[in-house]
Amino acid sequence: MVADNDTGRNSSSTMTARFVLPAIQDNPNGWGPCAIPQQYQDMPYQPFAKSDRLGKVADWTGTTYQDRRAANKYSSQFGSGTQYAYYHDEDESTFQLVDTTRMHKPMHQRGRFRMNQQRNLRSRERQKMVQQQQLQVLSKSAKGRERERMQQVRKWQKQMRQKFDNKGGSQVPVKHREASVAVRPSWKVLEEMDFPRLFKLSLPGVGEGRDVYQCGAVEFYDKAYNLVTCKNERPLQRINRIFHKVTTTDDPIIRQLAKTEGQNNKVFATDAIIACLMCAGRSVY
Repeated sequence: MVADNDTGRNSSSTMTARFVLPAIQDNPNGWGPCAIPQQYQDMPYQPFAKSDRLGKVADWTGTTYQDRRAANKYSSQFGSGTQYAYYHDEDESTFQLVDTTRMHKPMHQRGRFRMNQQRNLRSRERQKMVQQQQLQVLSKSAKGRERERMQQVRKWQKQMRQKFDNKGGSQVPVKHREASVAVRPSWKVLEEMDFPRLFKLSLPGVGEGRDVYQCGAVEFYDKAYNLVTCKNERPLQRINRIFHKVTTTDDPIIRQLAKTEGQNNKVFATDAIIACLMCAGRSVY
């Protein structure tokens, strides 16, 4: 029985957990540790507060805030940015004294601007008096027409003044685009047509079109896309296909038609070119 008790005592002693007290540095002269740990010896101390706004990497415009309420927006309460503050010292070595005395004009140039102002003022008053006299003689309808004419003249003068003041800065630069078809010198000009004539053009002897060759297919188009609004949304469907945008000369089907139907047909074009020509009369570019 004694042996059993000894074995039970030994097994229970091995199952208990061991607790080791950590080393505590006693500082009798103050609060906190006595020395800095080895891994923090070379790390500089940066005072900070968790409530500071981290919005700027470096603030070089601390003294240029117009509103003083915005100046303290990113400042630290603990003075963390004072060691990185930039203080501008005036360099007096490059200081130069500038003469600001006014140059006296000769006698024949004094008062020239004032005389021109008075002359222009007299001419304007004279023009106003003449206009008022003309309006007094005219009837009511004639007065209205004259008033509208003067408004148009003033509007035109204002537009011309703005045009010369801006010096063409507000005008949109014209883009010079090269022609896709090079005009050869051997070609003969039969007739030139502008857009209005091209829009109303109707050639005699033009019959109905016929389908020479059919290729591809036209899929179903949902007209609900034409009624899309902010409340009635319609998500677009992604189509993973390859769209070949070729020119007329690179289209293999048009090349084949030019070989077989080249005797009867002289002009070939793709659907994009024909749609562009049909919309040219109503397009605003």
